[in-house]
Amino acid sequence: MKLNLFHIKSIGFFLGIILFLLVWLYTDFGVEFQNAKLVAAVGSLMACWWVFESVPLAVTSLIPLILFPTLGVLSSSNTAPQYMNTTIFLFIGGFAIAIAMEKWNLHKRIALSVILFFGNSPSKIILGFMAAAGFLSMWISNTAACLMILPIGLSIIYKVEKEFGEARSSNFSKALMIAIAYSCTIGGIATLIGTPPNLIFLRMYKINFPESPLMKFGEWMVFGVPLAIVMMIIAWIVLVKIVYRSDKNLVLDKKIIREEKIRLGKMTREEKVVTIVFVLTSLLWIFRSDLDLGSLRIPGWSNLFPLAAFIEDSTVAVAMASLLFFIPCGSSQNKNMFILEQKDIAKIPWDIVLLFGGGFALAEGFVQSGLSKLIGQEFLVMKTIPPLALVAIICTVVVFSSELTSNTAQTTIILPVLASLAMEIGLDPLMVMIPATFSVSLAFMMPVGTPPNAIVFSSQRLQVWDMVKAGFILNIIGIIAVIIFTKLYFL
Repeated sequence: MKLNLFHIKSIGFFLGIILFLLVWLYTDFGVEFQNAKLVAAVGSLMACWWVFESVPLAVTSLIPLILFPTLGVLSSSNTAPQYMNTTIFLFIGGFAIAIAMEKWNLHKRIALSVILFFGNSPSKIILGFMAAAGFLSMWISNTAACLMILPIGLSIIYKVEKEFGEARSSNFSKALMIAIAYSCTIGGIATLIGTPPNLIFLRMYKINFPESPLMKFGEWMVFGVPLAIVMMIIAWIVLVKIVYRSDKNLVLDKKIIREEKIRLGKMTREEKVVTIVFVLTSLLWIFRSDLDLGSLRIPGWSNLFPLAAFIEDSTVAVAMASLLFFIPCGSSQNKNMFILEQKDIAKIPWDIVLLFGGGFALAEGFVQSGLSKLIGQEFLVMKTIPPLALVAIICTVVVFSSELTSNTAQTTIILPVLASLAMEIGLDPLMVMIPATFSVSLAFMMPVGTPPNAIVFSSQRLQVWDMVKAGFILNIIGIIAVIIFTKLYFL
């Protein structure tokens, strides 16, 4: 009998409960690790339900708030704060700015301008879309960026097919759809707010190493931007030169692109305001703290305040997003009184906020119960493995396992383990945690590998195999690239 989606989710639901009971009843970590056993049981249940999506992801994320106090692992007062912290507010502020960009069509203007700049041949159009999508996903959620860019891509495809025919345009259409997904994913690794796993890393590192300084926005970009640029170029080459080579005569008239931009009209006052806020927010994030570029050191603006350490990236995000609720619209005929209004708050993906919180609560349980330490001790056998070989193993496992699991959930589960491993074998935790965080976002093969993959697949313009044959190549290249960058920065 063929299983449908309901049956698969039901299997996952009961499997999660069975795993919870098996770990709780039959696992023995020793008397001093009783709470660790309970956290492992809860973690098994959550991991299974996350993978199978047996219940909504946000509902699964609330389990620690129920079971940790009930089982005596953590009190409610210690568990609940994990659901609303500085990382959460960074996400909320960033997404609010993304909502403003979408509301006033600024995202379309940015994308079309980039496309016009790069040219009108198939490969140049795809490069233009990748540059636009990659740039947007550096500053806003890569999921949001993909949702913004996809309709523009589809409108271009419709016009190309109308002019040249569907059969002749097939490779271009597939390459463009896949390119949008890949560039959103790749662009997301460049900054801390580009993709949820980056923010999860930030919080996990703080939980596991509370005495260590928190990685700054600009410091992450030193790692992320070069890797993103390299992967973006490679992805473009793989798509347009190897897997989906388009007809060289398939040259689109620039008038088609210009028409899209002309329809937007002149830049409105609202767009200008959002642009200014967007640019200021980006600059404030980048230059908040001292930026050490080797021979050049740029002082951070937060040093102007008596207690610079009190100001974080979330402070900037919330302040700038809040500003949009106070700035009035320019036209008296506009139904919106302000750039952002109360109804726009509903567009923030609160289910993802809860997903973040559930992961952070689970991570706190790992640390407080001693489970992180216990897992790290089990990895002592890896002391003999060269650091770079260890990174290679981690990257390979993470990349390919991300193809069938939620990258957000996987990051939540694996980072505490790697933090414990690093402590036990005396390795810089950043050397294993950062490559793993990058790798979890470099799943290109399957539609469920990353949210952008799923979004473009929903356009019904692609088959699974269309992604697999390009994605497998990029998976391998991504692993190699992360290993090389790890060697350059840490060894």
